Amino acid sequence: MPPERKGFEFYAKDLRNARRVVAPMVEGSELAWRLLSRRHGADLCYTPMLHSGVFVRDEKYRQEMLATCPEDRPLIVQFCANDPEIFKTAVGHTVRMIECDAVDLNLGCPQVIAKRGHFGSFLQDEWELLRKMVSTIHDNFSLPITCKVRIFPELQRSIDYAKMLESAGCQLLTVHGRTREQKGPLTGLADWEHIAAVARSVAIPVFSNGNIQYYEDVERCIASTGVQGVMTAEGNLYNPAIFDLSYKDKPPNCWEMCTEYLDLVDRYPCPLSYSRGHVFKMLHHLLQMPENFDVREIVAKAKSKQAFRDAVAIIKSRYETKSDSEFIPTGSLRYPPWKCQPYVRPPPEEYVKKMAVINEREKSKKRPPEAATDQDGNSGSPDDHEQPMSKRKQKKLERNPKLKFKSQENIPICLSCPNPAGLKCEFKLCRKCCKEKCFTEELDCPGHKIQVKSKREAARKASDQSEQKTILKEEQTLLSDKMVSS
Repeated sequence: MPPERKGFEFYAKDLRNARRVVAPMVEGSELAWRLLSRRHGADLCYTPMLHSGVFVRDEKYRQEMLATCPEDRPLIVQFCANDPEIFKTAVGHTVRMIECDAVDLNLGCPQVIAKRGHFGSFLQDEWELLRKMVSTIHDNFSLPITCKVRIFPELQRSIDYAKMLESAGCQLLTVHGRTREQKGPLTGLADWEHIAAVARSVAIPVFSNGNIQYYEDVERCIASTGVQGVMTAEGNLYNPAIFDLSYKDKPPNCWEMCTEYLDLVDRYPCPLSYSRGHVFKMLHHLLQMPENFDVREIVAKAKSKQAFRDAVAIIKSRYETKSDSEFIPTGSLRYPPWKCQPYVRPPPEEYVKKMAVINEREKSKKRPPEAATDQDGNSGSPDDHEQPMSKRKQKKLERNPKLKFKSQENIPICLSCPNPAGLKCEFKLCRKCCKEKCFTEELDCPGHKIQVKSKREAARKASDQSEQKTILKEEQTLLSDKMVSS
């Protein structure tokens, strides 16, 4: 049964002409945070992205992730999915459990976990599958279906993509103006012109996502793109009052927002990790200062909500008496660091340049090929065949360019494979080879804490004792029978 209200009628009556929208954020848009955002100007909120497969098979997951209340409207429940039938079942559970205004299909997540799970933006080339998933929900539920997408590098392909989803039954489209590859340090700016072209090409409402950091960006985006509303994720996380007109020219103090959020968490509990992430982001600019590293440590190691409150109280005591007029805007900070405001990422060009310098410095540390000698007396560096620097090392160097990694030259190599051997292994093997050797030859290796021999001997001893008890019991039974018969 298709929805009664579609397109702009659905947008006007069910979504109440929402213009200021809080994005679906994993571990970031739980009920307490949605209510805080609504208090400060948000017209519409999404649930965190829910995994349709887990949602179908795990009742506890359904109960926890669909927490809501009467004030939490209008509300859109977002799913990631790659199977029409599983998606349909998930939506069926949702309709039976809560009242909401639409379900959304996430086609925008660019993270590695989406690639591994085959969902989000990694489905944007599978149009037949997407058409089937959207039409399945549209044809079988009165609840409208919406979609959140990323753009393609080619404008016409983005337009065709949007039209395809519209024809399949999508009633509202959120367009994130970045490609699938624009993420992390390579995020860059969202392309509003691309979004405007998509909005002009479809006959359904469109939300714009990207580049919303301050209140004035909302009206500027709507005027520039012609969309019906704007969605923000990071802008909202660093300043939950980003949509609040009363804070248009002067954002709230971060401790005020933290306290208000923690009060809501008392009424609508959520996992401690969610609250930790929110407190970190609202206090972000202060926690980067060396004089507040003690507070950063408290937040990082907190095991209760009270610890978060204690950290917020310390921040308040340090900055409550400071005057805003003393602050001179510097760098990316428009307001004093104790005010809620966005974290501005460096442009991708800076990151690429920085990593090029780091990689060049690492290469310069190595001796040239002709500087070393191999087994045959020929020139060659022992580092010639090393793998390129891993992403983990690159990130560590990005945070601390002076960091030096331990040399790998003196680490012994496993006698059975090219992997490094355990430094305490009695057999000079890596853990995997050592485990295989111990299992096959019935050995123990204290260095790798492998106890195959000890456990097998204990098992045999226990088995022998059990067998002896059985024999003894049988002998006692026979003796008892003889005495009875005599």
